[in-house]
Amino acid sequence: MKKPDISRYFSMTKRERRNELNQTLWLMPIRYIGVAIILSCISAFLDLYLEFDTYIPDSITFEGTTARLLITTLIGGVLTLSAFTINSLLVALTTLSGQFSSRMVLNFISEPPTQHVLGIFNGSFIYVLLNILFLSNSSQETYFVIPVLSVFITFTAAVTFIYFVNHTSTWLQVHNITSNMKNTTKNTLRESLLKETEPYRVNNEEYIDNITNNSEVTTIMSKNSGHLQSADFKKIIQNAKADDIVIELRASIGEFILDNTPLFDYWKGNGPIDESKYNDLVRVDAKKTEIQDLEFGLEKLVEVAVKAIGNDDPLTVNNTLYQITDLLKEIGNATSFSPFLVDDENHVRLKLKYDGFDYFLFKSFGYIREYAGRNSTIIITIFEMLSLLAQSMDSKVHDDIWQFAEQTIKGYQQYTLYEVDCYYIVRNLEEVAHHTNHSDGYDELKDILPKRIYTC
Repeated sequence: MKKPDISRYFSMTKRERRNELNQTLWLMPIRYIGVAIILSCISAFLDLYLEFDTYIPDSITFEGTTARLLITTLIGGVLTLSAFTINSLLVALTTLSGQFSSRMVLNFISEPPTQHVLGIFNGSFIYVLLNILFLSNSSQETYFVIPVLSVFITFTAAVTFIYFVNHTSTWLQVHNITSNMKNTTKNTLRESLLKETEPYRVNNEEYIDNITNNSEVTTIMSKNSGHLQSADFKKIIQNAKADDIVIELRASIGEFILDNTPLFDYWKGNGPIDESKYNDLVRVDAKKTEIQDLEFGLEKLVEVAVKAIGNDDPLTVNNTLYQITDLLKEIGNATSFSPFLVDDENHVRLKLKYDGFDYFLFKSFGYIREYAGRNSTIIITIFEMLSLLAQSMDSKVHDDIWQFAEQTIKGYQQYTLYEVDCYYIVRNLEEVAHHTNHSDGYDELKDILPKRIYTC
């Protein structure tokens, strides 16, 4: 049975809960509304009980009628500004969803400036609205704190509106969108693959225990269908050590699985094993998240590039390819370690499903290559990025880079090319071959592919 929306937050880890709450629009406004209520009560206490206005010159105090008229006017002004802000937000979300990617809506919503702006407007409106309750129409009553603070807060809301328009127009620029998404995925990579698994990673093969074919293997089935959002590596390793087992995660983070399909394999220890607790140490849900899923960030960047291809916007495609290349370099360097994780006694306890660098190349450049078709400018940029990756990355991935370049040029031979396109394609392909030490493979391609690609 599906858990209620609120109760599911209590079953999340601290990091998962923070990620979920950051992608909602109600948490930050509630905080500002709470502050506004407290500030309104303090203002009323200073004016009504401490009679703060008696310590202020009469020339800058407000009579009851004047103060009430002022607050009523400010309520309308703040409400109008809030309406414009909500309208701007909806326009931004529509643009993000239609022109770039619907998945990016959550990125914009989770941005701290977006949430703080909405919080300021909601808090401002609640503050000036509550102040009406403490004012009278009597000319005998005078006020200072309530009207002055109301004017100041309304002024802050007006300046915030200008800031929000600037923030939205800046954030919606293509280079900022793609850069923000890349940095988000980089942070995910550092928090999940590096920070969470660093104490358990093994770099020396002598510490890897041999798992023989004679050992009895038992499979733990998934209880739910959905995307594997995250796994608590630390607790899995601790439980595996306590049970004296070696356990293998059969699915990658982000992968879609069905209920009653293999989730874990484990090699039995000496005693009985409570299999259900391992199901509780992974989160399976309907949507993908960026908590531990590196592929999700790539998918969003690829979707931006693919939509730009459909909109005949090659500059956006090229800019996105630059960000993808930077992200691929980070992923390639971070995923080069062994998929085995060990306990504090250097015994292997967990094996992760390993996706090589060739997989991430296919999920990024491969998809863009497919939709690019005969668009030579995009293919040339892809070769340029492959050359940069070959120059900046370890030789372990050079074969993967060259194989991708080789497959790309073989699939591209069916198209008729301009001479200048031939020149840049060949030049960049040769650079890829040189940096990956596959000059022989480049020479072989000359004999396989039509001569026009090399001589036109």
